[in-house]
Amino acid sequence: MKAHSYRLVLLGLSAVLFVSACGTVKKNRYQIHQDRAPDENIDISHIPDAIPSNQPRSKYGNADSYRVRGRTYRVMKNSQGYRARGVASWYGKKFHGHRTSSGETYNMYAMTAAHRQLPLPTWVRVTHLGNGRSVIVKVNDRGPFHDNRLIDLSWAAAKKLGITASGTGVVEIEAIDPRHYQQKTRAAANRPTTQVPSPTAQYRLYLQAGAFVSRNNAQQLQKKLQDALQIQSIRAVYSADKRLYRVRIGPLANVNEADRLAEQISQRGLAQPHIVVD
Repeated sequence: MKAHSYRLVLLGLSAVLFVSACGTVKKNRYQIHQDRAPDENIDISHIPDAIPSNQPRSKYGNADSYRVRGRTYRVMKNSQGYRARGVASWYGKKFHGHRTSSGETYNMYAMTAAHRQLPLPTWVRVTHLGNGRSVIVKVNDRGPFHDNRLIDLSWAAAKKLGITASGTGVVEIEAIDPRHYQQKTRAAANRPTTQVPSPTAQYRLYLQAGAFVSRNNAQQLQKKLQDALQIQSIRAVYSADKRLYRVRIGPLANVNEADRLAEQISQRGLAQPHIVVD
C-alpha cells in the first residue's frame, strides 16, 4: 500500500462501522467500535514519551491530498505553530502489528498517534483538559476519519492520559519543533527541577451546526434546531475575527451528549454538526 494504511483499507471496506478505538459497541454511529485494549494487565509506568527528533518527511502518507469515504483531506505543508482543541479517541489491539500510513508498524504500546492533516512524522504534546495529564506522541498514521474526533491515540498514550475507560477525552494538542525541544531539554538537564502537575484547563464543549455570513440564515437554522430538538441552548453567535454567525448548541456536559445530539441533527438532515472546544 502506498499512502494509505491497513486501517484505511478496513475503514473503506467497512462503511457501516466506524473504527475508533474503544472496546465497546454502541448503537450511535459516532461510537461504534470494534477495537479493544490488551487482554492482559500492562504496567505503562515504564513507557516513556516519544522523543522529538529531526527526521525527514515519510515517503508514505504525505500526499498533498487523499480521499477517504468520499471526503478529501489535505496534508499540511508543515506543523509550525499548530495548536488545536478537540476530542481524542484511541485504537489498540485490532491494528497492533499492522502497517501505518507512514509505513511504520503500529505498536499499541508505543507513544504514537494518527492525525488527518499533520505531516508525517510530527511530534505533538497532548494535554487532557479534564485532568491536566500530558504526553508527547509521534504522529505516524492517518485518522481518525470522523468529524467529531481530532486525534487517534495509541492505546498506551490514551492509557497514560486516562481516556481508555471512557473512550474519549477533551484535549489540546500542540506541535513540537524538535530543535527547540532538544535545546530546552539540554537546558533543563543543567538545573534542578521539581515535578509540578499541570493544572486542569477551563473549557466549554459545543456542537456547531453551521456558520453563515448572513445573520438571517443563521437565525433560520437556529429556529429549525430549536423546533426539532426542543432545547433552548442554541445560539447564533457572531465571530468578529471570522466575520461569521456561528450556530452553536451548548455548552454541553460531555462528549457523549454532543455525539447524541449530532446524531439526531444529522439523521433529520438539518445539518452536519461538529464538536467545538473553547
